Amino acid sequence: MIQQVMQKMTFSNPEDEKLLTLAKATAARVSATQGAAVRDETGRTYAAASVKLDSITLDALELALGMALSSGAIAIEAAITFGSEPIARARLAVREISPSALLASVDQDGKISTF
Repeated sequence: MIQQVMQKMTFSNPEDEKLLTLAKATAARVSATQGAAVRDETGRTYAAASVKLDSITLDALELALGMALSSGAIAIEAAITFGSEPIARARLAVREISPSALLASVDQDGKISTF
C-alpha cells in the first residue's frame, strides 16, 4: 500500500477539516491515543476513539466505520484519523467499501499521511 506524507495540516475540503476536528475532539474527550471520523455517502458523520482494554483493543477507524455501516451507510466519502495511524485491517475495510474515498491520518505534529 502506498503512503504519501504531506507537511500541512489542512485539507482543501472544509468537510474534511470537520472530520479532523471531530477525530481530535473525540480522542481528547476520553484521552485516547487515536480518534477517527468518517463521512458516509449522505454526508452523515461518525466519530470514535480507540479502545484498549486487557481483553480487547479496537482501532478508532474500525469503530467509526462499524458505526457508519451499522447505521445503514453503503459508501464512505472520507475517513480521517488523528493520533496514531489506522491499522491495516481498518484501511482495507474502507477500501473494500469505497476504493476512492479519502483516507488520511494526521499525527500529533500535524503531518498528514494519505493511504
